[in-house]
Amino acid sequence: MTAALRVAQWATGTIGARSLRAVIEHPGLELAGVYVHSAAKEGLDAGELCGTDPTGVTATADIERVLELGADCVLYMPLECDADEVCRLLESGANVVTTRGEFHHPGSMDADLRKRVETACERGGTSIHSTGSSPGFITEAVPLVLTSIARRVDSLTIEEYADLSQRTSPELLFGVMGYGLAPAAFAEERLSQARTSFGPSLRLIAEELGIPLDSLEATGELATARGQVRIAAGELAPGTVAAQRLTVTGLRAGRPLLRFRATWYCTTDLDPAWDLHDTGWHISIEGDAPLDVGLRLPVPLDRMAEISPSYTANRAVNAVPLVCAATPGIRTTIDLPQVVAKLA
Repeated sequence: MTAALRVAQWATGTIGARSLRAVIEHPGLELAGVYVHSAAKEGLDAGELCGTDPTGVTATADIERVLELGADCVLYMPLECDADEVCRLLESGANVVTTRGEFHHPGSMDADLRKRVETACERGGTSIHSTGSSPGFITEAVPLVLTSIARRVDSLTIEEYADLSQRTSPELLFGVMGYGLAPAAFAEERLSQARTSFGPSLRLIAEELGIPLDSLEATGELATARGQVRIAAGELAPGTVAAQRLTVTGLRAGRPLLRFRATWYCTTDLDPAWDLHDTGWHISIEGDAPLDVGLRLPVPLDRMAEISPSYTANRAVNAVPLVCAATPGIRTTIDLPQVVAKLA
């Protein structure tokens, strides 16, 4: 029998709480500890934080206590990435799996940050891996499988659709994503965020296919509500942002080669009208083995917020054994074996 890997959960927000539950229920993992940022959560049993029976493991807001655990891996899932925290974890001997997007493609990272993290991995004999549903599963794992039957790829497009009308997250929709704003007030940095979030995956895939990209472009479109719209998170006034489409395109030899396009909408009554699809993904490949593949999330909209975190959290948890077994460094989807869920 292989000894269970000891795992600590870092942060227990929407994704972190789902990840924590998955660790508790995983047959090959043992919960070693929980780190929280909120004083209200400190001292609570891990089970109380994710809706399971008591575990006997209580949450701490003290990083020193986490470092002393001797955990094999830390599932790092805060809202913001702290390089000091990451490096301390790695240097302590804990591998890191994160749903943060900073580590998908080492070549896209800030050079100083990359050096710091790689040095921490060397000192601790550890690895770090970024994954999730998007980016991760749909931008890396799926394209690699689909192109495995091709000898020529002329273009590959990944389209993501998300109906947000039933998401009860006002801070996310109105505060972070900019819905309900006048179009002129919509933050242009959203485009750079899209490039940063999804561009590294496109570069990673292109390089592995032997057709590296020359550059990346990011563009965006907005659509506004035609009338007053009531969504689960609040109200959208007529003429305010009700849908956004962000596109990141990887160029090679002056033409589009790989593309990721996210269409996130709060209503289908839009000006101008858009061709919208149910929540899920669509991948199209042109080349000598063309494909047209749809992946729909068959979840009622009123349960989407309850179910959807699993898509991101579960892949991270399933990757833990592979990252713990990897050679030290920043490990990408290309470096690791295929992630396989161990269900029993």
